[in-house]
Amino acid sequence: MKKYIKVEELCCAHCAGKIEKEVKKLPCVIDCSVSFMAEKMLVEFEDAASFDDLFESIKKICLKVEPDCRVSL
Repeated sequence: MKKYIKVEELCCAHCAGKIEKEVKKLPCVIDCSVSFMAEKMLVEFEDAASFDDLFESIKKICLKVEPDCRVSL
């Protein structure tokens, strides 16, 4: 399953790369790509995974890397 997530107010492409790398480490994530310019993330995850739980984990990662960013659907 794939979902787009808005990741707004990132300060640089380096932070986007760090977020992408950390999200890919989550157990149910198959792939992830973060576009700094488009301010969005495409995350592919296992069908059986709870998206709500995954989204909460992603928000925590984003705010840890870039505290001023906004994450939404």
